[in-house]
Amino acid sequence: MKFFHRSKILPIIIGIVAFLSFAWFIELSPENPKISYTAGIAILMAIWWITEAIPIPATALVPVVLFPIMGVVDGKTISSLYFNHLIFLFIGGFMMALAMEKWNLHRRIALKILLLFGVSPSKILLGFMLATAILSMWMSNTATTMLMVSIGISIIQKFKTINPDSKSKFPVILLLGIAYSSSIGGIATLVGTPPNLSFARIFAILFPEMPEISFAQWMAFAFPLSMIVLLLAFLILRFFLRLSPMGVSINKESLRTEYRQLGPASFEEKTVFYLLISMAILWIMRLDIPLGFTTVPGWSNLFPTPGFINDGTIAIFIALLLFLIPSKNNEQKLLDWETANKLPWGIVLLFGGGFALAQGFVDSGLSLWVGNLLSHVGNLPGYVLILGIILIMTTLTELTSNTATTEMVLPVLAGLAVSIDMPPLLIMIPATLAASFAFMLPVATPPNAIVFGTGEIKMKDMVRIGIWMNLISAIITSTFCYFAIEWVFPST
Repeated sequence: MKFFHRSKILPIIIGIVAFLSFAWFIELSPENPKISYTAGIAILMAIWWITEAIPIPATALVPVVLFPIMGVVDGKTISSLYFNHLIFLFIGGFMMALAMEKWNLHRRIALKILLLFGVSPSKILLGFMLATAILSMWMSNTATTMLMVSIGISIIQKFKTINPDSKSKFPVILLLGIAYSSSIGGIATLVGTPPNLSFARIFAILFPEMPEISFAQWMAFAFPLSMIVLLLAFLILRFFLRLSPMGVSINKESLRTEYRQLGPASFEEKTVFYLLISMAILWIMRLDIPLGFTTVPGWSNLFPTPGFINDGTIAIFIALLLFLIPSKNNEQKLLDWETANKLPWGIVLLFGGGFALAQGFVDSGLSLWVGNLLSHVGNLPGYVLILGIILIMTTLTELTSNTATTEMVLPVLAGLAVSIDMPPLLIMIPATLAASFAFMLPVATPPNAIVFGTGEIKMKDMVRIGIWMNLISAIITSTFCYFAIEWVFPST
């Protein structure tokens, strides 16, 4: 017990000392002390998150205290970041998952997936990763992860029932596979993840004389890369799974028998399923989908102010329907507050902490300061420069919003490209892709945060596997970009 306490006290002290060092002694920018303050706060939070020195949601509250005290961001602004449309997207999506669980729909879907993809852990992992990546190309990564995690948890519960004493890492591997696939699939299309859209907008503004990056052109470049990284992610996870860790094979016929025993789907199951499909379609079709030769108009254009509607709006709309629609016997609704209150509120705080940290990076000027550091590496060989940019972007994104980091760094990289006479896309595109390839920490991306919120994954597991994903994806992405960008985008 004494060792346990010491193991927690040491990282607490190290984090505090690191913060005070930046606050009192280390001047990253003498004319702007806020940069040093923010760096110290970020390092403190990173140490506490990685070591779990205090509960992770509690660490997420650090910005509420330290940013106002250090004069980085005012208390009213930083507090408001803990509830926004992404938070409501998470809440609405998780309520749908709870409704599925309440009416046993998740068990029916789980058995169907087991029968469809096979019953070995590797086959299930591959099936989930492919499905998640394809969905993530068209839906938000957060929404895709919410959909797939709700099904994945039921698969995990099924395996735990069959193997109650198993020490397998299958639950960890499956959930990480969902998170990784969501981020990897998102890069394949311009609409797949916010950094891609940020890049397209920033590039058009900074280089108006150059041809527009079309949907088809981006997909022709990014889709093959997405599939390569997805395959490597599967192989890495399969290695950690150690091929067949369950130790017990499942009789497929017993699964068929169990599925038949469920009987026909109930009114409640069907209604929740239809609402689930409706939510997915509304997410996918909300905005215009440019296909190069034509554009599929989004349904939000039917309203006077389509820009006011976001994915969080849809998630809460469907969640409200769950509270409004009665069950067949009219004794209860599809979702009640007793069930909804099982929401993991700690993960909501974790989301908010990431958004707050991102705001601190922007308001203090730390993001821009880090971006300016890149101007000193212009003399490096092209491949080394691309790899360095990817590694820096990946590291930044582990601690802050990938969209905010992208929007702060891309203009700096554009200026760097002009100053060293390098095609701008050759360094702007790798930075954009790297913003989606942060796999080590829960706060790095919403998919990471969501799977961590299930309680099945320990921080050490996410870091141990994520660091390999970060390094390998950085090498593959830099190599692919170095050779493919000028071929796909000849105007660069």
